[in-house]
Amino acid sequence: MGNVKIGCILFSFTAGYIKGDLDLEGCIRAAKGLGSEGYEIVATQMLPHYPFLTDEDVSLFRSYTEKYSIAPHCYAANMDKGLRHDRDLTDDEMVAMALRDIRNAARLGCRAMRQQWMMPPRAFIRLAPYAESYDVKVGIEIHNPAYPSCPEMLEYLELIEACGTRHLGFIPDFGCFATRPNKPHWDRALANGAQPELLELAKQMRYEDVPQPEAVRRLQDAGANGAVMAALAGMYGFVQFRANPDLDGLRRILPYCVEFHGKVHYISEELEEASIPYATVLPVIAQSGFDGYIMAEYENEGGYDEIEMTRRAVAMIRGLLYP
Repeated sequence: MGNVKIGCILFSFTAGYIKGDLDLEGCIRAAKGLGSEGYEIVATQMLPHYPFLTDEDVSLFRSYTEKYSIAPHCYAANMDKGLRHDRDLTDDEMVAMALRDIRNAARLGCRAMRQQWMMPPRAFIRLAPYAESYDVKVGIEIHNPAYPSCPEMLEYLELIEACGTRHLGFIPDFGCFATRPNKPHWDRALANGAQPELLELAKQMRYEDVPQPEAVRRLQDAGANGAVMAALAGMYGFVQFRANPDLDGLRRILPYCVEFHGKVHYISEELEEASIPYATVLPVIAQSGFDGYIMAEYENEGGYDEIEMTRRAVAMIRGLLYP
């Protein structure tokens, strides 16, 4: 079974956070109340003085750790390679930005850090000595539409294996294992007047891996309206799905997995995610001996209650891992 721990990403509570219903402490308190063993913070969202970390910030997080008996485990860094208006950041600039985030993560007591794929493999691998020095494991997030065995992720894997470090790896987001359409997107399309039969056609073309331009043409010829075309764009964008999850790819990268993002879009009262086959993917992780966190992450797109959806996510993951 390994030593799989269950936490949540504070990003799950974004709706309440941006409306002012929850502050940073409220998000941490909510995470603890849902049964999380640790949490992840998206630095750009909830670090009070981002991109800097003051002594006061460190003291604040430590006070919350003492008060609620839950600590930050992962620091989610953003790679803003388009920070300048005139050009992308250079590799040197991206490495410097990532080093600042590694230092911040270490000061907060985080043992892991999420890095984004905008940092290319040749730059990412340069983080090894810094990650080792600060003892922070840095993982490239595998986020839909990427998946473990896609060419882009295999390029990272090749360099990580050649480097030999145990401090660089991957943080797969469960969204990359989706096998059904995204329920909030589907429901929104229907509410906006999408023709159900053409939504079904779009779904079938996605399963058949029909090239997007051809799928667009077929739907246009069939008289699809804007709601259908918007749904199709998502199916070929950040909420893709495939007939089968990439389990072979997952097994190959598992020795290098730092953490998992337990992405959910909608979970029923029966604790089943509408598009992601958790019951199929979780056993692969559990049987591998993985020692680390699965962080529940509610992607608030459907307007559901974020506390309840995150509670269901934590309960679903725990129930499948420890029935």
